[in-house]
Amino acid sequence: MRLLLTGAAGKVGQAFLPAFLSDPRFEEWEVTALCNNRVIEAADRVSVVQGSMADPEVVARALAGATHVVHMAAIKETPDQIFDVALKGLFLLLDGFRQSSVARQFALLSGDCAVGHIFQRYDAPITEASERRAYKGSYALTKTLEEVMLEQFGIQYGVRWTTLRAPWIMEKDDFRYALALGEEQFGGPAWAELIDGVALEECREGGYVPVMRDARGDYLRRNFVHVDDLVRALLAAIGNARAENQLFNISMDRPVDYGDVGALLAARHSLRPIEIDTPFHSNWLDNSKAKMMLDWAPQVDLEQMIDRAWRYERAENDPRIVWYPG
Repeated sequence: MRLLLTGAAGKVGQAFLPAFLSDPRFEEWEVTALCNNRVIEAADRVSVVQGSMADPEVVARALAGATHVVHMAAIKETPDQIFDVALKGLFLLLDGFRQSSVARQFALLSGDCAVGHIFQRYDAPITEASERRAYKGSYALTKTLEEVMLEQFGIQYGVRWTTLRAPWIMEKDDFRYALALGEEQFGGPAWAELIDGVALEECREGGYVPVMRDARGDYLRRNFVHVDDLVRALLAAIGNARAENQLFNISMDRPVDYGDVGALLAARHSLRPIEIDTPFHSNWLDNSKAKMMLDWAPQVDLEQMIDRAWRYERAENDPRIVWYPG
């Protein structure tokens, strides 16, 4: 068997590839990594094809002999790349794959941006049957269109597909810096858009943790997943007949409650919660289907995510880099 992997140099790809290669289920498999701007090194059982997914010749070389595809590569808030890279690239991959005599499974890593994250309101848990409601921006639009395109290739051409839809993916000290109030903040929202400038400067002096409230006034509940749990879900889906033509929500069992975040960080790290009113919506990404059909369950809960993030110390050769805008 041969797996074609896109996005191998990204956050999930760097965690996924060594886990895949060390899994006894896949010890006879080979991997082709399709890389563009960031390139991994070829290794035992791993070959590399470099080039853009928008180039038909590059895609054809990468697909040669591939029985399975795991497509992780993504663009963020780069509108000029929506069609030429993200959608054209996925179309070329799918069109080549559906014509292959050895094709078995095409897996897509998607995101809860396709169901609005915290920007769209749902009055019930978000299941795989819930309506797609992307939030504003290029990234959410591409993920929504990618999910639909993959499903349509299944309908039109019989491509066997699997989509894993993940919320905000955490690793290392991500969660700590997602709560940072200074310029070192990782991700969003931008605190300056929610907190008065004078108050924000006072909070940036240290010792505070932002605790968001949702549009209803309750503590915001926001969906996360640790990269280790996502990798385990991907491994469970590859080559699994029960995953054929299925969409799975891959998330923590419960969304993160910012009230709980404030209480835990006050108790463990003596941080003072600062409550912030927001227009965001509390949503619950339901992972029941993945637990039932993939025999998977997340292992990293809120307390573990906090402990890991606060214990992690970055080495000099492991700087925090935001590779994509947005």
